[in-house]
Amino acid sequence: MEDLKTYAEITWCPGCGNFGIFTAIRNALPILEQKGIKRENMIMTAGIGCHAKIFDYFNLSGIYSLHGREITTASGIKISNPNLKVITFSGDGSGLGEGLAHTLFAAKRNMDITMILHNNGVYALTTGQFSPLTQEGWKGPSTPMGSFEIPFNPISLLIEAGATFVARCYSGEIKHLTETLVKAIEHEGFSFIEILQPAMPYHKWEEFKDKIEYIGKEPKTMEEALTAARNLHRFTIGLFYQTHRQVYHKGLYGDHNPIANRLSRNERFDKIRKIFESK
Repeated sequence: MEDLKTYAEITWCPGCGNFGIFTAIRNALPILEQKGIKRENMIMTAGIGCHAKIFDYFNLSGIYSLHGREITTASGIKISNPNLKVITFSGDGSGLGEGLAHTLFAAKRNMDITMILHNNGVYALTTGQFSPLTQEGWKGPSTPMGSFEIPFNPISLLIEAGATFVARCYSGEIKHLTETLVKAIEHEGFSFIEILQPAMPYHKWEEFKDKIEYIGKEPKTMEEALTAARNLHRFTIGLFYQTHRQVYHKGLYGDHNPIANRLSRNERFDKIRKIFESK
């Protein structure tokens, strides 16, 4: 696993929940390799924020994207080369704030990518502004009197949008997070994992550890999944929903691969020449 790390200095705050996510992914990737998903066929994207620093720490190919655009780059990669396993890292502000429309359309289309949402309930890197997932009443630098907005429910939102694998994990439960990551990346379709984690200057581990509980019996239908997502409290972790339907790139062009099946330079010139000669 050591070869997965880069030389970059890790600059997350001491005790940050991102360390747990980092560890779980380092555990998951060798398991996926044993299952036949080669590392050279894995690629990642990330947005901007504390979550995105993970891009610097993993020795994987990828694209460092813009804020809220990590899903668009992931989608473009998958469409251009369906043989790749695409993993995108996002934050509650990046993926469900500025990038909300991109996230919803990727789920709607069932893009075959895995979205890992680091949910610390705050724009941590830019010093604590409230985010789309900030809980009502939370007092921070931009909401000194307490946030009065009702946050999104990311689980029900992504199920409704069309994601075919939807789960919630906790960065303090490494084994469960590792197992869920493996399942999500193996799944063919849009996989969404919300990972609860503290950003230390604004939230502490104590806010999570005594409230975390497992979902128990996994819902079998969309209706059961939505009921669970809406009625169970936000510290409930587990797999809420999994189904299978056609992924976007197969609906777009079947088994064609634009990279593997691309025309040679001379073939492209011949086609262009014939077009001009026919005029």
